[in-house]
Amino acid sequence: MRKLSLLTAAATAAAAIVGAMPVSTAAAAGVGVQHHRVCGTAAPGTAACNAVRLQSSTGAAVNPHGKPITPSAISGKTPNDIQSAYKLAGLSAGGRTVAIVDAYGYPNAERDLGVYRNQWGLSSCTQANGCLKIMDQNGGTNLPRTDVGWAQEQALDLDAVSAACPSCKIMLVQAKSASFADLGTAVQTAAKQAGVVAISNSYGGGDAADSTYGKYYNHPGIAVTASTGDNGYQGGSYPASSGYVTAVGGTSLYSASNTRGWTESAWSGAGSGCTTLNQPPAGQTTAMTNCSGRAMADVSAVADPNTGLAVYAPTSSTQSAWAQYGGTSLSSPLVASVYALSGNTAGYANSIPYSNQGGLFDVTSGSNGTCASWCTAKTGWDGPTGLGTPNGTSAF
Repeated sequence: MRKLSLLTAAATAAAAIVGAMPVSTAAAAGVGVQHHRVCGTAAPGTAACNAVRLQSSTGAAVNPHGKPITPSAISGKTPNDIQSAYKLAGLSAGGRTVAIVDAYGYPNAERDLGVYRNQWGLSSCTQANGCLKIMDQNGGTNLPRTDVGWAQEQALDLDAVSAACPSCKIMLVQAKSASFADLGTAVQTAAKQAGVVAISNSYGGGDAADSTYGKYYNHPGIAVTASTGDNGYQGGSYPASSGYVTAVGGTSLYSASNTRGWTESAWSGAGSGCTTLNQPPAGQTTAMTNCSGRAMADVSAVADPNTGLAVYAPTSSTQSAWAQYGGTSLSSPLVASVYALSGNTAGYANSIPYSNQGGLFDVTSGSNGTCASWCTAKTGWDGPTGLGTPNGTSAF
């Protein structure tokens, strides 16, 4: 039975979401259920976050069947679900840190993370006990202004790392804007911090060349993950199209009466594509991908909002509530957490799964569009899900 926290009793589940772009999709399970992108469209030179929230037409948080979410009726995957599905239960990060890079401020990040972890009986993760660090893009304390959409993204990222790796330390680095220059500076800052072995980037923009932005993401010895996007087959999306990062696609994850206890298929929104601007990671070949450059994804994890994570996230600059979130913004921090649990990020970490494909659950059904090579899940590598999803840490 789920543990209910008294701290959630006053939370408000329905609120207008500032700066968000509502999107209804046929993939939503319930009548009137919307997939709501919490960040707007990226302008040239900037990125948009890839978090997607389930809500009703009035903006109220709902489950996939359109039922309201309340503190006594929380909807979405739990830490136990995530650890069971990806065989992570009982593993320890050994003091390693996952860094999360996002834009803008989230003043209640520590408070809301406390509500989430208390809800599921996870150990406390605070700035006082050294588990949590929050800094600006230059490593200081001049935190940027609040943006509710990006703050929801940060809540999803914090909760996703906590779900997959409760023992991980977490570093939240907040860029002052969503420009690639500011987000990239935040990535560089994260890479300099002691203990950081993985950096999750749950955002993306138009395709770009590593000759322009690659200096921000080129950190051998650290697993840099990036979301492939939530628009299905789309060609390249930076930074997932960078040759330096692990591009993380998305699946739909359901419980099942099989040996694993779960089943996965490619999520219809998972980003995929081919770019000729950048080089592929070692192990990814043209024969495998039918791409003469870098194809995405490399690996994947749950991203479908209908099968997404229960998250405690802001509804305004002061209030927060439970909602169900997905998008490849969920899969990127999950995979970053698996890298942290593995402790194996030597060299360019995006090449490691290509040498250890037996440590992945191969996703062989589902699609994200209609295209020649990069839309349909199949045995081995495919665009929406890459090589597959974590089966423990041996592939990482």
